[in-house]
Amino acid sequence: YQNPSADGSRLGTFYLNTFDLSAQPKYIAETLILHEAAPGHHFQIINQLQLSDIPSHRLYSYFTAYDEGWALYAEGLGKDLGMFEDPMMMLGHLMESQLRAMRLVVDTGIHAFMWSRQKSITYMIDNSAMSIAAAEAEVDRYIALPGQALSYLIGKKVIIDLRKKAELDLGRKFDIKTFHQQILKDGQLPLPLLKKKVEQFIEANQ
Repeated sequence: YQNPSADGSRLGTFYLNTFDLSAQPKYIAETLILHEAAPGHHFQIINQLQLSDIPSHRLYSYFTAYDEGWALYAEGLGKDLGMFEDPMMMLGHLMESQLRAMRLVVDTGIHAFMWSRQKSITYMIDNSAMSIAAAEAEVDRYIALPGQALSYLIGKKVIIDLRKKAELDLGRKFDIKTFHQQILKDGQLPLPLLKKKVEQFIEANQ
């Protein structure tokens, strides 16, 4: 996904990898769209660029845990949005969840437990249906980007935990659209600030 420009002169663009298209797994298509386009990155970033009540530099703020956490959370909204009716697409969604779990292990293994590149590749191949080339690409990504895999799942967990708290504390007053608006309406934030903001909203509306 490539961000749009704030002035609207360049549209947001979702690029689909068409290299060796016959070998591309079709069953992850719906999960990929949810993550990269709507309600994932494109939806969140378009919302941020349209905000008029924050300093201009914050239109371009980027916090990986928030950004990727929202996109992972958005994947989980698929069934509510009428997607995953094809069992293969649901399988693809589960396989993408498995990939994120493996990335978490590899990221931690490499940077906290000094796993070698080959040990990390072997782990991914042994625990998935990934090709050797795909596993190598994944491992090289997390060698180069320490902590990124952790940030994806930590961000998702914070949003899910905040939603559970809002549902429990607000009861019948809970509205999913209002909750999502609270997550998105001030643009990207560090997770402690996001948590504090949403908790204040919950307290004010009990």
